[in-house]
Amino acid sequence: MKTPRLLLLLGIAALVATFFALDLQFYLTLENLKAQQTGIAHYRQAHPVLAMALYATLYITVTALSLPGATILTLAGGAVFGLLWGTLIVSFASSIGATLAFLAARFLLRDWVKSRFSARLQAIDEGVSRDGAFYLFTLRLVPLFPFFMINLAMGLTPIKTRTFYWVSQVGMLAGTLVYVNAGTQLAKIDSLSGILSPALLGSFALLGVFPLGAKKMLELFKQRKIYADWPKPDRFDNNLIVIGAGAGGLVSAYIAAAVKAKVTLIEKHKMGGDCLNTGCVPSKALIRSAKLLSQIKRAPEFGIAKAGAEFDFATVMERVQQVIKTVAPHDSVERYTELGVEVIEGSAKIVSPWAVEVTTVDDVKTITGRAIVIAAGARPFVPPIPGLDTVDYLTSDNIWNLRELPKRLLVLGGGPIGCELTQTFARLGSQVTQVEMAPRLMLREDAEVSDIVQARFRAEGVDVRVNHTAKEFIVENGEHILLAEHEGQSVKIAFDKVLIAIGRAANVQGYGVEELGIALSPRNTLETNPFQQTNYPNIFAVGDVAGPYQFTHTAAHQAWYAAVNALFGHFKKFRTDYSVIPWSTFTDPEVARVGLNQQDAQAQNITYEVSTYGLDDLDRAIADGEAHGFVKVLTVPGKDKILGVTIVGEHAGDLLAEFVLAMKHGIGLNKILGTIHIYPTLAEANKYVAGVWKRNHAPRRVLEWLGRYHAWRRKV
Repeated sequence: MKTPRLLLLLGIAALVATFFALDLQFYLTLENLKAQQTGIAHYRQAHPVLAMALYATLYITVTALSLPGATILTLAGGAVFGLLWGTLIVSFASSIGATLAFLAARFLLRDWVKSRFSARLQAIDEGVSRDGAFYLFTLRLVPLFPFFMINLAMGLTPIKTRTFYWVSQVGMLAGTLVYVNAGTQLAKIDSLSGILSPALLGSFALLGVFPLGAKKMLELFKQRKIYADWPKPDRFDNNLIVIGAGAGGLVSAYIAAAVKAKVTLIEKHKMGGDCLNTGCVPSKALIRSAKLLSQIKRAPEFGIAKAGAEFDFATVMERVQQVIKTVAPHDSVERYTELGVEVIEGSAKIVSPWAVEVTTVDDVKTITGRAIVIAAGARPFVPPIPGLDTVDYLTSDNIWNLRELPKRLLVLGGGPIGCELTQTFARLGSQVTQVEMAPRLMLREDAEVSDIVQARFRAEGVDVRVNHTAKEFIVENGEHILLAEHEGQSVKIAFDKVLIAIGRAANVQGYGVEELGIALSPRNTLETNPFQQTNYPNIFAVGDVAGPYQFTHTAAHQAWYAAVNALFGHFKKFRTDYSVIPWSTFTDPEVARVGLNQQDAQAQNITYEVSTYGLDDLDRAIADGEAHGFVKVLTVPGKDKILGVTIVGEHAGDLLAEFVLAMKHGIGLNKILGTIHIYPTLAEANKYVAGVWKRNHAPRRVLEWLGRYHAWRRKV
């Protein structure tokens, strides 16, 4: 524990200990208050301002330290200062004291709790961030909940301090009035339990529930209002209409058909979406061809004196298309029709919350559905750099049309797509220059990961330019040139082709979003709630068009929740679970991650321990000539609970699956260590990193005693 926290904790402990050691709670009893009432009243008459100040200070101290006696002090406020002044002093003193207790709990415990229960706290934090004022107001109005517990508990949430203060000030006012008023009749009070009758408690409870009830009514009113201008059909053609046949749309349609719902799937371009046609599948096919070439160049490492390869770039790209055609039947119209999905190839436009206009090559028709799932995907983001429109630039959409290898390829962007294609084209023979405005590649990963990837790129001939900001594209003497800024200087970079790979933008235009008024998020994606609903409760969004992740597997993950909530949400709705999201970048070496890495943990003030195993010590990696990279696991301090894993190395994405399963189902490193892993495989690295954790937590004192025991056994 850091010194400021330790000092505060010791100070609070000392004050609390003093309170009980000196038996000061005796003075904060109903009997003592009634006995001392006359003397206190005389002192107040003689020193009115000082009496108020001392009383307020005492009240703040008792409340801030969560000591027993606040109720007695409230009664004293009424008995000594009367209803008006008593209420005024108690209202402010109690709110100030409560806020101090709240801040102390946050300062002392918030980081500790967050570091150990981050996954469980996520849903609570989201709820408090969204509706914290309502929750707190309800708790403050119901005296059944001890106020000091509320103060401490709310300190562990992300509610803002000023919100906590003003809600407490308002929420505790009703209870304060009741107790201060009772204090004005102190002589008639025989016990504290007599102050609050069941009827009064019931009134408080109803008053407390009111704000949440009002919020629900407001939500229903908003829903009715948003649907007010749209006539609802008497009956529907479909239970579900799905727009877009990428990963999210296909899974939504599949689930609906599986539970025998009537579902129509609309796709205007190609079945399978970006992943099949311009993303995951073609990029991995091209990466595989490029990797084979790199392995052939490494022939001497494997005891083969000489090896070579002749290839035609156009033929390699045709193989990519052949791979797409081979995979395509998995996502085809025929397959989904057999599954019970009506597939329409055409353009969709949402014309009402329940109706979609579909334009095909033959006609235009309108179909209706009780619910709609939007899975419209995203497109490569093209930045507004001057001169770019004069360049025949490439993106991850159209690069697959190339049949001639660019001699000099400029890649703009150091994220996953930019890095994968940078290395691939370098291995195919292009002179690749990669430009990234950030200080390093793959900025979302830890710095050591970036260093490994960047070092490999440079070893393979890539000209990596970090801290370079693209400013303008020009043509000079018939040559394409990028003007970039680096450390305040202008740099010229010549190229033949440029690939723009700096991110993707959600497709939120052209199919009725604007006309319907479907809300957008600050990221310019369709804004959704935890159930994948848009501001129209019967319209859902999944995948890249909704975010926050742009992975095929997360689109499919969201699609399950959207389909189930769309079809059965009137019975029960399910919140999308983002607690364990894995991803991989398919560079060589591969980079795979799930959960937190070190830079994320530090940014979120989450304490952790690190266990790292280097793949250069793994038998199979050595035998395969791939003895590089590492497995790094972050755990809760002192425990084997996994917070996050980063793997850099051969087949990192495959190796990560064991940790994804472990995190999803609460399996710790001890159980991974106790699981048999086949020898010799790369998967043994997962067991060995668990062994690193175990050695770091070995019971040293016990081992010392065992050593002495065995030494004794050798003598007898």
